[in-house]
Amino acid sequence: MNIWMSQLHFLHWISQSCILLCCHLVGFAPTLLKKMLVSLLTCVPLILFLMHSTCVLSGAKHPDRNDSDLSPTIQKLMKGYNRYLRPNFNEGPIEIGMSLDIASIDAISEINMDYTATIFLRQRWTDERLLFEGNKSLSLDGRLVELLWVPDTFIVDSKKSFLHDITVENRLIRIFSNGTVLYALRITATIACNMDLTKYPMDRQVCTLQLESWGYNLQDVVFYWTRGNDSVKGLDTLQLAQYSVESYYTSVSQAVYETGFYPKLVLHFALRRNILYFILETYVPSTLLVALSWVSFWISQSSVPARTCIGVTTVLTMTTLMMGARTSLPNANCFIKAIDVYLGICFSFIFGALLEYAIAHFCTVQHFTLQDVQRELRKDLEESNGTLPVISTSFAHPSKVVKRNNTQKDCVRVVTPGEVGSTAELGLGNGQFFVALKGKVPRILAFFHVENPHNIDRYSRMFFPLAFMLINVFYWIYYLFL
Repeated sequence: MNIWMSQLHFLHWISQSCILLCCHLVGFAPTLLKKMLVSLLTCVPLILFLMHSTCVLSGAKHPDRNDSDLSPTIQKLMKGYNRYLRPNFNEGPIEIGMSLDIASIDAISEINMDYTATIFLRQRWTDERLLFEGNKSLSLDGRLVELLWVPDTFIVDSKKSFLHDITVENRLIRIFSNGTVLYALRITATIACNMDLTKYPMDRQVCTLQLESWGYNLQDVVFYWTRGNDSVKGLDTLQLAQYSVESYYTSVSQAVYETGFYPKLVLHFALRRNILYFILETYVPSTLLVALSWVSFWISQSSVPARTCIGVTTVLTMTTLMMGARTSLPNANCFIKAIDVYLGICFSFIFGALLEYAIAHFCTVQHFTLQDVQRELRKDLEESNGTLPVISTSFAHPSKVVKRNNTQKDCVRVVTPGEVGSTAELGLGNGQFFVALKGKVPRILAFFHVENPHNIDRYSRMFFPLAFMLINVFYWIYYLFL
C-alpha cells in the first residue's frame, strides 16, 4: 500500500508539471480550451493508477495462471476429453473392479432393522483416453474428479448416506500411465438388514451390502471384485458391542429391473450376538425370581401374609422384567422370540407357586371343616341315643361302610360323600332313625379333599425345581444347537 501511495504522489507531481507546462504553452489560447485541457490532464493520473492497480491485483490472485506453468501431461490428457461419454464407448462394456475397507460398524438396530457403517469404496477401471508416457502415476486433487468420467455406483439398501467433507471432500483420484483410474471414496451409510429375531438373543443375523450401477446396464458396465473375498478388509478386526463377525464372503450377480439387467456386487457377512450381556441382564434375574418363589414352600401355611407377599412380589417383579426386556425390540412383530419363551416359562412357574399356596390353604381349611362336621355328627348321635357309636373318622375311603353292633338292633352307617350334601342317613335300631345333614358339607369339598394338606408343600419342593431344570435343558438345547 505504501508503494502505491508513493506512485500516486509521483503521478500527481507529473500531472501538475504537465498542467503548468500546457498552461504556459497555451497562454494565448481561449479560456474554454484551457479548462478542457486542464480537466483532461487531471484525469490522466487517475486512469494510470487504476490500470496499474488492476494489473497488480490480477497478478496476486492468479500468480501461476500462465498456461506454460501447467504440467504438459495434464494439458494433453484434458484436451478433447469428454467426461459425458464412458470409456470404450460403442466398443463393449467397461470392467470396473471394486474393493472395500470396513472402517467401522457404528450401530446395529433391531427396531429399525438396519446398521450404520463407514466404508472406503475403491473403484478401478481403464480409460484409454488417459494414456500417457512414463511409469509414474498422477495423484490429482479430488475436486478434479468433476472433469473425468466416473461410474454411477450406488448402495442399494441405503436409507441415508453422506460423503465425508472434512477438511475437504474425502475423494481420491489417481491416474496411471496405462490409463488405469483409481477412484476412492469415504462414505457413511445406514443400510437396511432384514433380521430374523425368532432366536433372539441367541440369533445369528446375515446382513448384506449391495453395490449396483444406477444408469449403466450390463451392456455398458461390468462389475467384479478385484481379489475375491480378499477384496474386503476390516471385518476380521472389527470390534462390535453386541455382535461378533462370524464369517463373510462376496458374490457377483445381476439386478433385474423393468429397464434392463444391471451389474451387482454383494458382500454377505454373518453376525453372531454375544449372549453374555443378556444372561446377566435377563436370564439370571428371572431364574433367581423363580427360585425366590419356591421359598414359600418352606414357610408354614398358617403364615398367610408372608407367603402371599412373596407370591405377589415375585409376580409383579417378573412382569416388570418382561416389559423391560421388550423395550429394545420392535413393538410389532409376527414371531415369538426365545427370550419371550424363557420369560413366559419363568412367569408360569412363579404364578404356579402362588396358585400352589392358594390350593394348599384351601385344602387346609377344608380339612378343618370336615373335622368340625364329624364332631357335630357325633354330638347329634350322642344327643339322640345317649351312647357314642363308633364311626369312621377317615375320609380317605368314604365309600366304606363301618358298622359296630352295640346291641343286636343298633347300628351306625356312614354315608358316602355323594350322599353328604343331599341327605345323610344314620340308622339306629331297625333303621328308623335318620339324621339330615343337608348343607353340612358341599360336594365340592368332598371331591377335592386331601387327607394331609401339608403334603402339597412337600411334593412341590421336589416337583417345581425338577420341572424347571428339565424345561431349561430342552430350552437351551433347542435354541443353541437346533
